[in-house]
Order: sequence, then structure tokens, then C-alpha cells
Amino acid sequence: MNDVVIAPSILAADCGRLNEEIKEVEKATSYLHIDVMDGHYVPNLTFGVPVVESIRKSTNMIFDVHLMVTNPMDFFKPFADAGADMLTFHVETVEDPDQAIAAIRALGKRAGISIHPDTPIEKVFPYVTKCDLVLVMSVRPGFGGQHFMTESLDRIAAVRRIIDENNADTVISVDGGICDETAPLVVKAGASYLVAGSRVFSNSDHSSAVKELLTCALS
Repeated sequence: MNDVVIAPSILAADCGRLNEEIKEVEKATSYLHIDVMDGHYVPNLTFGVPVVESIRKSTNMIFDVHLMVTNPMDFFKPFADAGADMLTFHVETVEDPDQAIAAIRALGKRAGISIHPDTPIEKVFPYVTKCDLVLVMSVRPGFGGQHFMTESLDRIAAVRRIIDENNADTVISVDGGICDETAPLVVKAGASYLVAGSRVFSNSDHSSAVKELLTCALS
């Protein structure tokens, strides 16, 4: 998965017509980003297991479940059973990231590790080559529609160096403030998996928005 892809974030979707919104983006991408927030690790509450179970019935998209919760290991199996294909936890929320990665893999799912923008990027270095995806947050997690933090570019590049030095196939994901202007910057820095919410779902034609953003990312 080292080709550049766009993963629409349903945090920005119209929850009253979620299945319809997903059907629209499904025309342009195979990936869907699902933010799970517990109101503790981040100051917001979002989607739970029943939502994932429900939308799983209507699409074969790859579900990338981002666990912004204080006890992510408690939720690996419930979300895996609900239909997640990839589970991403925050490095700050577990005592032993190696154990968390192993637990996800034991469920037959892809493992991702994320890092808060206020956490030194070096904290994720020991796990970069051990997981499938590293998610570099480019806003403070919790709410959509925030502005991109430009210092994230150096953080992406630092993770990219670790991957390249070890000849690993780990994917770098970026979440927060991804738009036509920032997409090519993060790709140039080394990312290939771009999470986008507002840019996609604020456009009346969601599938066209995904295609336009991808074109910008590759420019």
C-alpha cells in the first residue's frame, strides 16, 4: 500500500445518512477512516462498535479504525469482530506497544500506531518497522476541521528515514488539515496514506472531492 491513497474520515460525514455518504466515497477509494473517541484521551465522543457493525453490512471498504481511547487493548477484539481491517492505537496510551501490536496481529488485523503532535516523534521510532502503519497526527486529536500543523512535515520525514534505513514497507499516514495545499507537502515528506474529512465531506460531490485531492497530492 505504498501508492498514495485517500482515506475519507467519517468524523466529518453526515451521520444522519452515513451509509449514503460511504457509498459516495466508495466510488473513488477503497479506504475508510473511522475515529473512535472515548471522551477521556480526547475531549470528544464519536463512533462505537455498533456503528462499525452497521456500516460493515453495506460496504466492503477497508476499515481503518483509529482508537483515540485510554485503554485501546480493551477494544481491539470488539472492533475486529465488528469488521475493522486495521486497528491503530496511540503510543501514549499503552504500556507496551509491542504487546499491543502483537495483540492486533493475533486477531488477523493490520496494526497501526499513532502519535500525538505534542509527543516527541522519537517515542514511536522503536515500533516503526514492527507495525503496518504509522499515523502522524497533524492536528491535536479530538475534532475535525482544524488547521494543519506545519511542524508535522519534519515528523513525517523523520519516520520516513527510519523506514528507508531499515528497508521496511511500513506506511505513513497523516491525519489532520489535509487539503489541496497540504496533501502534496505530506506526500513529499514521505506519507502515502492521507486521511481527509472536511475536504471530502464538505463537498457535495464526495467522490469527486476524493479524486481531486488525490490529484493534488500527486502534483
